[in-house]
Amino acid sequence: MLYRALFTILLARISAETAHHLGFGALRFAMWFPGIRALSRILLRPRDAALETRALGLVWPNPVGLAAGFDKDARGPEALGALGFGFVEIGTVTPRAQPGNPKPRMFRLVADRALINRLGFNNEGADTAERRLRAGHARRQTLVGVNLGKNKDTAENDAIADYVNAAEKLAPLADYLVVNVSSPNTPGLRDLQAVDRLAPLLRAVKDVVARVVPERKLAVLVKIAPDLSDEDIDAVADLALALGLDGIVATNTTIARTGLHTAADRVAAMGAGGVSGAPLRERSLDVLRRLRARVGDRLVLISVGGIETADDAWARIRAGATLVQLYTGFIYGGPLTARRIARGLARRAREGGYARVQDAVGADAGPSARVTTSGGTSDS
Repeated sequence: MLYRALFTILLARISAETAHHLGFGALRFAMWFPGIRALSRILLRPRDAALETRALGLVWPNPVGLAAGFDKDARGPEALGALGFGFVEIGTVTPRAQPGNPKPRMFRLVADRALINRLGFNNEGADTAERRLRAGHARRQTLVGVNLGKNKDTAENDAIADYVNAAEKLAPLADYLVVNVSSPNTPGLRDLQAVDRLAPLLRAVKDVVARVVPERKLAVLVKIAPDLSDEDIDAVADLALALGLDGIVATNTTIARTGLHTAADRVAAMGAGGVSGAPLRERSLDVLRRLRARVGDRLVLISVGGIETADDAWARIRAGATLVQLYTGFIYGGPLTARRIARGLARRAREGGYARVQDAVGADAGPSARVTTSGGTSDS
């Protein structure tokens, strides 16, 4: 209640991006004190055996993570982990630092519990992210994924080199990697989702990971847009299976503006950008269901988009997601959101007769079916 009152009275009078920097800065400052950080972990990190999840060769303390975009430069994954997130995905990180698009570039749609952003991969570059991750690596208690992208001024034909360069630096410090080809705010990026262009990119990233992290199996996933056609979703799923990818993150923000409660002229005045939050809920769930029907349990699916409550997260788990991520739901819900959702998941699992949340993954996906993919025919 206090957070909601503060959000309404104070933060709504500050630009969304400024509010983000102030709030995240205050959190990092508070967690700089070991006592506060330890107390937060005790009070806010859910400790329930039902939440433990095994996937991608890792043990996740709970399946509720923070999506990429909040901590772009690895400034505070441990501070965020102390709030109860089971994992934090940093980035998107590009090889070279870049300022992103001109401000203002982030807007609240309060009536829709949504955001519009056209940040444009503003970040300090792979060298800075590497330095920060390396500095805290030995003491790290939070699982950290790294989301990779290309620089805005990199020609589309040279995009593979950008992903490879960033992966070389960050793979040794990551718990998993995500190849982001789905942001609407970098010109030409979404064109990389076309299978003929995506295949060599994913192969190159997998090759560099095998080379720089030979001592362990580091998972590589791809993040896709909600605006893909059903046929393109199937094609990406088939490609992921054929290449031996580990999973898919679905979905990024949408360029659609349908079904919003905010006045159309006000939305139009905000300009281009991706919509995140509640308006994305149904489409993101639809994409997840289609992916599960296509790949079964052969890939780990991470669902993101419009998740605000334990009911939202539980629906994604039952639809086939092993892990879920928040971003806008965290902005609107406040610092207790991750704990609240994780504890709600444990409760729903027990009410449903499951020993663990993970046991419910895909429970609503229906009977297994034969699926023909570019990698052959197999059960899913």
